[in-house]
Amino acid sequence: MQSLWMVAAAFLFACMGVCVKLAAEVGYSPAEIVFYRNAIALALMSASMLWGRLDPRTPHWKFQIYRGVSGFISLMLYFYAIAWLPLATAVTLNYTSPLFLALFLAGLSGARLPASLVGALVAGFAGVVLLLQPTFHADQLAGGLMGLASGVLAGLAYYNVRELGQKGEPEWRTVFYFSLLSTLGAGLWMLFFRFHPLTLRGAGLLLGVGIFATLAQLAMTRAYSRGRTLVAASLAYTAVVFASLFGMLFWGEVLSLAAWLAIAIIVLSGMAATRFSRANPAEQD
Repeated sequence: MQSLWMVAAAFLFACMGVCVKLAAEVGYSPAEIVFYRNAIALALMSASMLWGRLDPRTPHWKFQIYRGVSGFISLMLYFYAIAWLPLATAVTLNYTSPLFLALFLAGLSGARLPASLVGALVAGFAGVVLLLQPTFHADQLAGGLMGLASGVLAGLAYYNVRELGQKGEPEWRTVFYFSLLSTLGAGLWMLFFRFHPLTLRGAGLLLGVGIFATLAQLAMTRAYSRGRTLVAASLAYTAVVFASLFGMLFWGEVLSLAAWLAIAIIVLSGMAATRFSRANPAEQD
């Protein structure tokens, strides 16, 4: 039952997506949204580390920087995609990350791809092509490519998280440095945009982004640490369902039958890729 924390995480991530989309409609740039999202997380992580007297020093600077930079750019692109695309489409494109993670594992770690995993990857990318072609108007193509790029970089970020974990780096330290680097990066990025003063509505939405993201991270960590890994990873895709429902509820988004088919293919392929790349005799779900 502990794996059901991932359903809570998926719901909270979808709530974060709603706040991101609404904040973009109010006028805040993705750079501002990313800044506030990570600044809130950084404040919470810093307070937690001070309370627990945790040492922030790390011997794995290279991987922390790789993870932070790739995760930051992925988050920027993801928030752009949410602002420009139907919420379900943007979330689905970002959730191609398990497909790219499998490719990074093969390319960077030299891991062999079994035929079952290759089949899942081919099916997943076929779903991406199907999703991009029939549902995007010309003005949505850039957003679609950004959403797909966010999935690529998220896969790279997760690869670096995996490397850090294997080197014994505690999760809280990785989350802290990701929040720190993303806050600094977004702060510099904001220099190229007009800064929007905080209004009561805007502050509420940005606070919602940060709080929902932090709670989702905590729920996701609990699911992976106390539940069954493969079940938790599979349940993460319920975020697509929640995003679809929120898109219909708040924006009246209606996706075509082909788009729903593409989403189903990507979700099932991602679940299969996760299972085939992580399954081992010691863990059967």
